Amino acid sequence: MKKRLIVLALALGLSACGAPSTSSSSGAAADGGPRTGALKVWLFDEPNRAPKEAVVKEAVAEFTAAHPDTTVDLQYIAVDTRSERFKGAFNDPASAPDVVEYGNTDLPEYAAAGGLADLGATVSGWAEGADLSSSARASATYEGTLLGVPWYVGVRALYYRTDLFTELGLKPPATLAELSTTAKTIRSRKPDLYGIAVGGKYTYGAMPFVWANGGELTAINSAQSRTGLKAYTDLIAADNCPPQNCADLTGGKTVELFASGKAAMGILGNFNRAAVDAGVAKGRYAVVPLPGVTAGSIAPAFAGGNNLGIMKNAQRPALAADFLTLLASKKYQAKMYDAMGNLPTLKAASAEIAAKDTFVKPFLDTIDAGTKFVPLDPGWGKIDSSAVLPTMIEKVATGKATVDQATDEAAKQIDEALTK
Repeated sequence: MKKRLIVLALALGLSACGAPSTSSSSGAAADGGPRTGALKVWLFDEPNRAPKEAVVKEAVAEFTAAHPDTTVDLQYIAVDTRSERFKGAFNDPASAPDVVEYGNTDLPEYAAAGGLADLGATVSGWAEGADLSSSARASATYEGTLLGVPWYVGVRALYYRTDLFTELGLKPPATLAELSTTAKTIRSRKPDLYGIAVGGKYTYGAMPFVWANGGELTAINSAQSRTGLKAYTDLIAADNCPPQNCADLTGGKTVELFASGKAAMGILGNFNRAAVDAGVAKGRYAVVPLPGVTAGSIAPAFAGGNNLGIMKNAQRPALAADFLTLLASKKYQAKMYDAMGNLPTLKAASAEIAAKDTFVKPFLDTIDAGTKFVPLDPGWGKIDSSAVLPTMIEKVATGKATVDQATDEAAKQIDEALTK
């Protein structure tokens, strides 16, 4: 693996896809532009958009009240087709929006295309910008240039059924080894349940096992990575979650299994709370950080999330900066948590939420312990779309390949994608 490829370790202190960035000061938000007229904004659509829309509508009203003769042309775009929409906007300045929401894994692709404005000066001049930790800024930084403001973050932790644990005299596992033992104990005593729901296509569930053992995605065939992968795939077995049922499970399916009462444990996100509460597990579960290799440690979680950015082709960059910093403010991050369950990236907003909702503590503790990310390289999109990691996991889980064989194959594909 080339040393230049760095897997970004995100420790988003209280905070869910190359070529060098071509962003420059000429596209910076501080350049001004018209102070009136229609500000174009793209935000992601959601399966249940109404709560998000209500918060954004309030922010729009506050913004337009403070900016006479200004309107906000707001569009909710489909997540599945966002890449095509963004590419079109990068290539056609006249159609480009001013403010955009984008996934933090989209950053390398958009940065390589030169489509996002440098927000360094904007954040430096924003009073609440100082509340973003250096690592929070890093999640929106590419090749040393800040290309967005982290709007929210999502991480996963260990959900477990308190009623079953009490009945069986079990305690939440303190290490990954104890997690395996506990899961198998539950399966043996409750054969109709999975001890822990795990899936061959649930890469965000598998990654913490690799990272906790000292492995990296850019060295997936290292001894440490192989140890972590084996610990995860060993759970896709008859004594916990049989391969015929679990080898092709996605993250969404593992959420369904836990929520429906068919699994005693699950590695789920803070953003899955509503889904769990809609099932039979409601009121009968608790959450702890996913443990690491040693007692008292926490396995690094993948820090997913979305950023707010300004297009380099923005027609009204100064207005865009005003709207972005309003929507990303403590006030509206807190409102977005209440509406959507999105964890804030501003420390003050996180502290406020933690004080009134103890549910978030395990997730904030996970963030504090240090999170991880995929390689910030445009080539990662190819790896993701080619399902390199799920294929690797499934082959091991179904016995089609050994851990060594599967990781060697995956390492070759990753290396080829990231070094071109």
